[in-house]
Amino acid sequence: MDITYRDDAGLTVEAAIDLYKRSTLGERRPIDHRPDVFEGMLNNANVTITAWHEERLVGIARSLTDFTYVAYLADLAVDAEYQRKGIGTRLVQETKRRLGRECMIVLLSAPKANDYYAKIGFEPNPRGWVLKGG
Repeated sequence: MDITYRDDAGLTVEAAIDLYKRSTLGERRPIDHRPDVFEGMLNNANVTITAWHEERLVGIARSLTDFTYVAYLADLAVDAEYQRKGIGTRLVQETKRRLGRECMIVLLSAPKANDYYAKIGFEPNPRGWVLKGG
């Protein structure tokens, strides 16, 4: 299967929301009730890598970063039909390639994905904290 990875795709909110729905990430993101929030999420990310099978968007990695010390991998989503084909791993690698050599990547994992992140080299950190907005 030929997958193309891009950091320059003119990604629309509608295409991204469609992908999030086709992955499990749509369950935890504001895809239905707040399209303005979702649009801000896309527009304000520093690094967005997309994966394409022909003209179909099949994956996305969306990060916020200073490019030298830390990058927060806010979203990693792969279409359920395309999972377990190395696309998520490659999206993380493509993100890392665009960061400074010593820049670390941190993330908050969905419970279902804990085992996945360990398999691709992430180390667990029990000291993560969240202060919710609103």
